[in-house]
Amino acid sequence: MKVIALSAALMFTSAFALAATDSITVYQDPNCGCCTGWADHMREAGFTVKAIKTSQMASVKEKLGVPVELASCHTAVMESTGQIVEGHVPATAVDKMLANRSIKGVAAPGMPVNSPGMGKLDGNLVTVDFNGVPFSKD
Repeated sequence: MKVIALSAALMFTSAFALAATDSITVYQDPNCGCCTGWADHMREAGFTVKAIKTSQMASVKEKLGVPVELASCHTAVMESTGQIVEGHVPATAVDKMLANRSIKGVAAPGMPVNSPGMGKLDGNLVTVDFNGVPFSKD
């Protein structure tokens, strides 16, 4: 039994480590400072972040299939999976998404004050998947 538990723990740890070293490209409005705060949060969590400043955010979101009702100020793409991160989603929720490749994307709609880049996480930030179903609470 201990061997099984140890094996499971090692697999989980390995998957988490791989997710945390993933590369992400974030598209952001050049006039938005909170997007930079979110990118910094992702870097602090171990992600490699490439930031692309563009005034064409609406077309980026449309091209990537971000549901209009879930839109925020920036949109990111995971390089390894093509999964989408919309807005101020915490790194822990991104890791959770990466563990389930069937999820197209996750979002923190709008600009919640209790989200990375906007303010301090307080345990009440609800992120949703692209179907609008609650995905994570951080």
